[in-house]
Amino acid sequence: MTRAGEDGSAWRANLMPPDTGKMPDAPRRRWQTRGRRLAEELSRYPVIGWLGSGVKWLGELGTAPYPPDIRRRLLIVNLIAYLIAVTTAGYALQHVQLDYQTYKPIVFINLALLAMALTVPAMHRFSSIAGGMLIVVSEYVALMAFTMYLGRSSGIHLQYIVAAAAPFVVFGLERLKLVTVVVILGLVLHIVAWFQFPPEKALIPADQELLDSLYTQAAITTVGLIAASIWYAFRLVERARAETDALLRNILPDSVADRLKSRPGELIADTHDEVSVLFADISGFVGLARSLGASKVVNLLNEIVSEFDKLAAKHGVEKIKTIGDAYMAVAGLPDPTHDHAERLARMALDMLAVVERFRAETGLSLQMRIGMAAGPVLAGVIGTRKFSYDVWGDAVNLAARLENLGEPGRIHLCPICRERLVHAFEIESRGLTEIRGVGQQETWFLVGIRRCDSASAGQA
Repeated sequence: MTRAGEDGSAWRANLMPPDTGKMPDAPRRRWQTRGRRLAEELSRYPVIGWLGSGVKWLGELGTAPYPPDIRRRLLIVNLIAYLIAVTTAGYALQHVQLDYQTYKPIVFINLALLAMALTVPAMHRFSSIAGGMLIVVSEYVALMAFTMYLGRSSGIHLQYIVAAAAPFVVFGLERLKLVTVVVILGLVLHIVAWFQFPPEKALIPADQELLDSLYTQAAITTVGLIAASIWYAFRLVERARAETDALLRNILPDSVADRLKSRPGELIADTHDEVSVLFADISGFVGLARSLGASKVVNLLNEIVSEFDKLAAKHGVEKIKTIGDAYMAVAGLPDPTHDHAERLARMALDMLAVVERFRAETGLSLQMRIGMAAGPVLAGVIGTRKFSYDVWGDAVNLAARLENLGEPGRIHLCPICRERLVHAFEIESRGLTEIRGVGQQETWFLVGIRRCDSASAGQA
């Protein structure tokens, strides 16, 4: 591995994603909890599970070949098609019961819409917009025909107003020109239907009670579809915002992420008077990796690093980065703490215990060297693309060199760390050590926690 300070350069501290991001706000957590409880209650009834599986299967028909973002949009198109199928079947049945001979054209148009809606999932095989275009063309023609037969008093032409919102969901913003054409055409057809088909020009005379019922149904359908479209759009925005926020907090410490969000473009650079820096490296891992193979190596490293990440969260330590089998963490930044050395020491001891456990479970020859140093550092966010949270300072370089000069299964300390830890930890002198860039200096090994302090071993 390449270590910081061997050439006088600083470590580039790209933060790796922690196990959890920042929790959502309290109201959202309450709603999520209620939703989970409701889902758990409903899952007790097999019929609910079968129904949910059936709806999911129907919604995903024809969407399999597409990437996730397009599949979500096509699922909405399918659900709209099924809604059209159900409502048109109901309208057809309603008019058959009223007077089939009088309303025969209306019945046939509804049945044609029913057939159209059921073919929408099959249209996805041609293109990602074929199903949506079939719905738009069929609905625009059918709504004009309904208005022609029943007159504008039926309110059916109100459904053209759905075009103000639904096309954005059906086609997506990447097809803004198509969406604009569909929206404008819907507006034009609505105005044409209003002026061309007043009540006296209706081809089928209908009593006022039926017209009132049709108008009410059209108004409810129009408002419902517009509201659903806007809700879905906002839901996508909230999801994207949450994903972006979680990703940002996986890259940067929470307080730094908040500063970056509140003042984008502003330089983030901080001086920290004293922090503790840890470098850890699995000794002999390169040779071990050759014998294990890629998949086993990645799986093993992932399990070990995941355990280290949990320890960092437990002890209030900021993970900085991993490079191969090397792990870097810092205590005392971005938020200063008076017990930074103690936090990092407890984490280091737990890290050795984790490696020992993995060695016992796998039978592999796993051992870890750890170096710890304390002192002032500089930290900040560098770059605009794939930016990183970087750390500079003599303490960074010293910790890396102490790890390199250490012994497997031991934690190598600098003099400042020894001073900060001697009151609570067992420490033994290693003697004078020749350190590049520093010269000869007495260093120490961290042995363990003093018995009198054992009760606080798990505290961060």
